[in-house]
Amino acid sequence: MADTLLLAWGNPGRGDDGLGPALAELLGARAPGVVAVESDYQLQVEDAAECAGHRRVIFADADRSGPEPFSCRRLAPATSGLSFSSHSVSPGGLLALTRQLFGQEPEAWLVGVRGYEFDSFHEGLSRRARANLAAAADYLSCALRAGRLHDVPPIPGAGPGAEPPTDRESAP
Repeated sequence: MADTLLLAWGNPGRGDDGLGPALAELLGARAPGVVAVESDYQLQVEDAAECAGHRRVIFADADRSGPEPFSCRRLAPATSGLSFSSHSVSPGGLLALTRQLFGQEPEAWLVGVRGYEFDSFHEGLSRRARANLAAAADYLSCALRAGRLHDVPPIPGAGPGAEPPTDRESAP
């Protein structure tokens, strides 16, 4: 079993909101056996059991206003104000549940892939979101092969219209 879980969420029927599931699909194909992949419309309290079974968890979602092409930052369990419903749970809240219910605290990361088109009902990513997705997938593929992730600050010159970086060693 892979020691890293990619837990992605989003709605592919809402344009760029499908970036999380698209990233899960790409990484599942690029890194089989290295990363376990789960994808759904939203995070659920039941995901805490899945998190508890892995050494590292990467949460991935579309980001409406974050840096381009993507961000990656270390994540800790929520320390206060833990609340959730059957319709919403945050990554930090899910980590707190993982610790509280299963006594596990996996290394956790949050990846936000910058998207642009969220307000219409259609499947498919915008051109700029696809470029950002490629950059995030390339970074994660390399980082997982190397066995370590790190915070990713905004990348100068990586905004709209910039060519996404390529990873010649990996293929989708």
